[in-house]
Amino acid sequence: MVTGANVHDVTQIETVLDAIVVKRPTPKQRRSKHLCADAGYRGKKAMKVILAHGYIAHVVSRKREADQKRKDPKKKARRWVVEACHGWFNRFRKLLVRYEKLEHTFLALNHLAAAIITLRKIMLPVNIIYG
Repeated sequence: MVTGANVHDVTQIETVLDAIVVKRPTPKQRRSKHLCADAGYRGKKAMKVILAHGYIAHVVSRKREADQKRKDPKKKARRWVVEACHGWFNRFRKLLVRYEKLEHTFLALNHLAAAIITLRKIMLPVNIIYG
């Protein structure tokens, strides 16, 4: 979902969860779906949307994560993946500051950046991205 910079993420949670394109294959055993979020998603409305979509919410404050980290230094925070992904996208300067006027152009550039990030993670004998 593409919104303005002044729109808080929690207001768009239902739209984002409805827009998930890749459907998860049905597992042989019944497994729960988990959703990791930060403290901004602790509100009743956000929790109601998360539960209505069949997710188990993992909303942990930074203080509690820091306490868990002190107890077990090898354990990483669940949000680390999302924050690292934001860092990878921020390396594309065209996406860092949005210059595109059209939403579909901006979304297409995000898809292209995601494809390049994925290709960089694959071990190939010849590096096709960096030359």
